[in-house]
Amino acid sequence: MMDRPCDGRFTLLLMFLGPIITALEVPLDPKLLEELPQPPTIIHQSPKDFIIDPRDNVVIHCEAKGKPHPRFSWTRNGTHFDIDKDPKVTMKPHSGTLVIDISGEKADAYEGVYQCTARNELGTAVSNNIIIRQSRSPLWSKEKIHPIMAQEGQSLILQCRPPAGLPPPIIFWMDNNFQRLPQSRRVSQGLNGDLYFSNVQREDSRNDYICYARFPHTQTIQQKQPISVRVLNMDSINDTMDAFFNETDLFGDKPDEERAPTFMVPTDSDSTKLVLRGQTLEMECIADGLPTPEISWNKLSGEISNVRSSFLNFHKTLRIKDVSEADAGEYRCTARNRHGTVHHNIRVTVKAAPYWISAPRNLVLAPQDSGVITCRAGGHPKPTISWSMNGVPIENAPQDLSRMVEDDTIMFSEVQTDSSAVYQCNASNDYGYLLANAFINVLAEPPRVLTPPNKVYQVIMNRPALLECVSFGSPIPTITWFKESRSSTLEGDPYVFHLNGTLEIHASQTQNSGKYTCVARNSLGISENHVYLEVKEPTRILRPPEYRVIQRNRNVVFECKVKHDPSLVPVTIWMKDNGELPDDDRFRVDSDRLTITDVTEDDAGLYTCIINTTLDEDSASAFLTVVEKPDAPTDLELTDHDARSVQLTWTPGDEHSSPIKKFLIQYEDGLHQGGVWHNLTEVPGTKTTAHLKLSPYIHYSFRVLALNDVGFSRPSVSSRQYKTSPAAPDENPADVKAMGTEHNNLLISWKPLTHLQSNGPGLQYKVMWRQQDVETEWTSVTVANVAKFLVSGTPTFVPYEVMVQAVNDYGDGPKPAVIIGYSGEDFPSAAPDNVQVQVLNSTLAEVQWTPVPPKSVRGRLRGYKIHYRCERSPQRHHSHHCDQMTEIFNPNKTRGKLPNLHPYSAYSLYVTAFNGKGEGPVSSAHHFETPEGVPGFPSFFRVVGSDFDSLTLEWGPPHHTNGRLTGYSLKYQTVNSSADVGVLEELELSSNHSSVTLHNLKHSTRYKFYISAKTQKGFGPALTEEALTIIQKAMVSPQVDIATQGWFIGLMSAIALLILILLIVCFIKRNKGGKYPVKEKEDAHGDPEIQPMKEDDLTFGEYSDEDHKPLKGSRTPSTGTVKRDESDESLVDSGDTQFNEDGSFIGQYSGRSERGTHESSEPPSPVNAMNSFV
Repeated sequence: MMDRPCDGRFTLLLMFLGPIITALEVPLDPKLLEELPQPPTIIHQSPKDFIIDPRDNVVIHCEAKGKPHPRFSWTRNGTHFDIDKDPKVTMKPHSGTLVIDISGEKADAYEGVYQCTARNELGTAVSNNIIIRQSRSPLWSKEKIHPIMAQEGQSLILQCRPPAGLPPPIIFWMDNNFQRLPQSRRVSQGLNGDLYFSNVQREDSRNDYICYARFPHTQTIQQKQPISVRVLNMDSINDTMDAFFNETDLFGDKPDEERAPTFMVPTDSDSTKLVLRGQTLEMECIADGLPTPEISWNKLSGEISNVRSSFLNFHKTLRIKDVSEADAGEYRCTARNRHGTVHHNIRVTVKAAPYWISAPRNLVLAPQDSGVITCRAGGHPKPTISWSMNGVPIENAPQDLSRMVEDDTIMFSEVQTDSSAVYQCNASNDYGYLLANAFINVLAEPPRVLTPPNKVYQVIMNRPALLECVSFGSPIPTITWFKESRSSTLEGDPYVFHLNGTLEIHASQTQNSGKYTCVARNSLGISENHVYLEVKEPTRILRPPEYRVIQRNRNVVFECKVKHDPSLVPVTIWMKDNGELPDDDRFRVDSDRLTITDVTEDDAGLYTCIINTTLDEDSASAFLTVVEKPDAPTDLELTDHDARSVQLTWTPGDEHSSPIKKFLIQYEDGLHQGGVWHNLTEVPGTKTTAHLKLSPYIHYSFRVLALNDVGFSRPSVSSRQYKTSPAAPDENPADVKAMGTEHNNLLISWKPLTHLQSNGPGLQYKVMWRQQDVETEWTSVTVANVAKFLVSGTPTFVPYEVMVQAVNDYGDGPKPAVIIGYSGEDFPSAAPDNVQVQVLNSTLAEVQWTPVPPKSVRGRLRGYKIHYRCERSPQRHHSHHCDQMTEIFNPNKTRGKLPNLHPYSAYSLYVTAFNGKGEGPVSSAHHFETPEGVPGFPSFFRVVGSDFDSLTLEWGPPHHTNGRLTGYSLKYQTVNSSADVGVLEELELSSNHSSVTLHNLKHSTRYKFYISAKTQKGFGPALTEEALTIIQKAMVSPQVDIATQGWFIGLMSAIALLILILLIVCFIKRNKGGKYPVKEKEDAHGDPEIQPMKEDDLTFGEYSDEDHKPLKGSRTPSTGTVKRDESDESLVDSGDTQFNEDGSFIGQYSGRSERGTHESSEPPSPVNAMNSFV
């Protein structure tokens, strides 16, 4: 079928163009749709089979759209329906919908087949054929209903036979009280409405079996005359048969016996069913039999669909919804009871009314374009496709060279504006038809951009941005995009251009913000539009809520701190368990947190913080677990009673979201300590039983406490009291000891048994003792309520064997263990002999002695003590030098060393032995002297005067001379910087010197000085000091001139007074501390001659004298004399040297540390103060 010669070139061209033909898509823009011409389109119509209610007006719908607006007409039964000639029929304005007023008329007068037509200048659309039929609900035909007499156990069918209605009625069975009759596997209603009894029972007898029919359209219900059924057994039948024979139908002539199933519906062994695709298939099998048979279904040619199938009416009906071709095949229903089985096969055939595979779609083309309208439908049998144009069969329609019809396809090429039309596709077979309208609309339109101008798109960074450029034109416009200026088109990454004109940026960045322009062009014109893109920072939760475990009645806070774009306003929403927060004042929402006060167990759950902006959102969740101490255990029960054990069981209380770790079992002894609870044992939290070991003679009551991470529960209610019988003690007292407190006694002590250990009344202790290896018989005594016993008249310090045994009224405890103890000690009776002293060096001496005889110890020898004191020392002004000191040595030692002795001192000593009682008599006194040692630090060292090339130094003798002073050593060198250190010069001075003035020094130079004292043993440690010679003589005169001024004299006097006060305070504070500055420096440096040593297990060190070594980094000439500038002249002018004869330390001394040496600061003076001031 064609309107154009079907040459091969045209067919090949359309086959090639088919995949790439693109019809115009008309946007659903109201303004655009109002302006574009468009053929008619049916948008609403009544159903094909339209059953009307004769009591209401008939409304047949037909609505269509188009430009210009369509005109409407109707046909009835294939001929034109002139509406104007029937006053009962009106058409709604601007619509094709008919309204038929049937008041006073018979509705069947308007039954028939109606079709609506909508046309304008561009074409004609038609509706389906609408069959109008009125609904009917006829009355039940009159019939005489006879009572039914049935034999018990036989099958029975109560027929309904309702009148045929349109649509068919709905059937149900009820009684006189309008109550539905009960149905079961034995009694059920069939699809035809009849009521089937597989076997009747005596309870089925009743006279009000009523069948009702409800007609849905008219909403009327009609009922059949009641049916009376009487069920009799054989004895009743024999008695009443004659009386009812002429008036009663008698069913069943067999005795009331059980039987195999037979089918009541269907009646034959095989049957068939025809069903259309998409409809609902219902198959039923109802069987009689005694006992009542069970029905089952299966498909012989496959599986029954589990999704669309269901079993109804007590498995007697199989229903399959939305039937498809796969549901065709042979089905089998089976009825069985214990007497047999019966089958019925149903062959199902599935046919299909036409259905759309691809319904035709409207086609909008530009002039000279090509297009295709396809109408593809399925069905069984295969539908026949026929085409119409503007309601006229296409073979009768005007020819169009741009159109070619091929079966289910119409192909268009090089269309013109007069090619616009509406085409109808009709697909039909034996079971129905489909009718669809599709228009071809040929338009010539310049481009229009339909996206609103200056539209602002906001998008979150790294998310796709879609900038729309909705356009329309015929031919289809091409879209070009520009950013900011029109200098160059956008292309390549990161831009993606969609066919509908949309510009996509996959991952938007800040630099993508700005103004974008889209331009639409076709052969008829150009159109452009501007849009704007704003890329925003994403909303992110920086500090999400965290999982919290909180105790009940506490407060909890969930934080939700967020970062967002400044131009966006975030809205925070809190949710609990994906729902709203409870309406409770305890929940307080602030800007970045949720606070819950007085938490309850109902508050536990998942809390979610949602941060919303107009563009994005972020969310985070955290669980809240509310915990509490567990509830007290309950239901304590004692089982498995035994003399020494019992089984305790209990029921745990609520854990309150914190698992129970353990149970603590406590007991109360109602006999001995009522009201006092003791811990007995613990069991893991997974157990609820405990086997308890018990002691005799206890009245037990038990209670249980549960422990979780929060704490212990309240104690449970105590168990019933459990009493154990008395018995002899199982154990003896522990911690038995025996020792003397005097030289003639022995004290025996022990740890008494508790009431839990006593095992019975009358607890006593049997104390037994005998002298070891001397006595063979035990001496014993029995005591009560005590924990010790004193044995008098014992020899001094001899061993005893001791036992303590527990006894009560029910017997003795086990045999006790023997312990060894000693009677009391006495003071040693002898002193160490042959005491000798050897002085090792100035601070260390060694003492030897002969041990005392063992018999004289009269106890256990603990060791030896050496008592010694200093009788004479150079440091007599220190009182602690004369205190008596003691050194203790192990009992196996016969010699020991005395450390930390003072050099150049006289000592006395004696030795004693001691035991646990105390010391024995002293040995004869011995005297010894220590040799000289090196002296300590000088008591002070300071610079008292400075000049252009000279410095005056002053010092005091050491507090610890450790011998006779023989002189001093003064060393010095230049120290202008850490890297510039001069040659070390040395000057030896006699012991009566206390000051010196050094001449011929370099001006403007810093010197460092070292002073140390000397005995015959050697030099002691040195004190250091630094000083700076005056920069130049010219600078002294201005200072002298200033010093003559009155204001300066007053200032200096105030400073001097303040310094004097500070010196006095500092001096007093140092004396109170019990340490001189020099002593502090000695302690810090230590005596270089002392070298500690260890001998055996003694804690005392040995010391030896060594020569004093030079200071680190110093250089001393090999000749032993100090030379400067290669001059043989002495550095000290004896006529200018000042001496401090008394050697006493009166002035202030202060020290500072530099590079690990001890130094004293320069004392303040007017000249120094002036130099600092200048």
